[in-house]
Amino acid sequence: MSEKKAFITKAQAEEIVKQYPTPFHLYDEAGIRENARALNKAFSWNKGFREYFAVKATPTPRILQILKEEGCGTDCSSLTELMMSEVCGFTGQEIMFSSNETPAEEYIYAEKLHATINLDDITHIDYLENALGYIPERICCRYNPGGVFQLGDSKEGFQVMDNPGDAKYGMTHEQIIDAYKILLSKGAKEFGIHSFLASNTISNDYYPALARILFELAVELKEKTGAHIKFINLSGGVGVPYRPEQSTNDIAVIGEGVRKAYEEVLVPAGMDDVEIYTELGRFMLAPYGALITTAIHEKHTYKEYIGVDACAANLMRPAIYGAYHHITVLGKEDQPCDHKYDVVGSLCENSDKFAIDRMLPEIERGDILFIHDTGAHGFSMGYNYNGKLRSAEILLKEDGSTEMIRRAETTKDYFATFDFTGLFDDK
Repeated sequence: MSEKKAFITKAQAEEIVKQYPTPFHLYDEAGIRENARALNKAFSWNKGFREYFAVKATPTPRILQILKEEGCGTDCSSLTELMMSEVCGFTGQEIMFSSNETPAEEYIYAEKLHATINLDDITHIDYLENALGYIPERICCRYNPGGVFQLGDSKEGFQVMDNPGDAKYGMTHEQIIDAYKILLSKGAKEFGIHSFLASNTISNDYYPALARILFELAVELKEKTGAHIKFINLSGGVGVPYRPEQSTNDIAVIGEGVRKAYEEVLVPAGMDDVEIYTELGRFMLAPYGALITTAIHEKHTYKEYIGVDACAANLMRPAIYGAYHHITVLGKEDQPCDHKYDVVGSLCENSDKFAIDRMLPEIERGDILFIHDTGAHGFSMGYNYNGKLRSAEILLKEDGSTEMIRRAETTKDYFATFDFTGLFDDK
């Protein structure tokens, strides 16, 4: 079971709020570094291991720099993410470019950085060659096995199920074999395999199961094409327990499971030099970020409502997915959860709710709420609907001090793409 404990106290929050008004996203540097080191340790048996952090999860330069210091690379899916990685000091093979329906100029920029390009479809081979004038010597292909991926059984207490056949990503089994042959004929010399089968799995068995599928494919590809397979990217999918009753993944157990599959499949095939990569976003950052917001209104109608100064523009997962994010009322951790609330924001949308019928301690105006697990796909999915401005991002440093790593947007930012010269000089 996961313990949903805030990484700051009420006293710490009150001091931070004096300097940075709510709402804001807060990140725990110590937690981020500790988690990155645990991941690297879990896969230290593989000499070429590297985590390529999924930039889309938390596209914040200061966070990327922390991960770089811990030996991570970046996985990018757009021109802007490539540019951010470049500015943060990532170069060459420290960058994976995993994109789909990709404009030519983005492939060109990725190649300029000497990033490893991950092709999503067999038709992209000609598209890439037309864009660059050649095929890079190092190349990766994304695999989609199709069908339904299922792991475990509800009787066993867990179940992972997803439908790769409905996903827009990746090549079929036949296509990836043909793609390797075509790429070899066009000068490619080093190959990678990439795949993603399920999202946010709470199971230590998911990565080893995926690894075995990809390892067996790698052996087949080597036998049928003669290609030199340099690396296998297990992508993302290792999840976090958003709910307190969910179990926490054990990355050491996961790493050992992948090692076992590696030794059973790749080593006997003479492929014990294959490097293992991961592409984790949620696992790396989600638990080490929180949305800090203040209760500013209460409403007593057909239900009990608590209105906060954050809204779905700051964290959209509950509104669009119905996603659960645990809430701690700072300073009331030990009080009974005997009040049922909808915790809501100010958007003109009824889906703008951080919690529905949630049992919480009694909340009063001025209470500070800590909304858990927003370190990934939190700030990054923000938007400006209703003219809402994106909040600041604050880093809680290892020494307990804070650093603003992204300022809050202003009305000038919002209107920057309009020609309203002089109109907002005083605002």
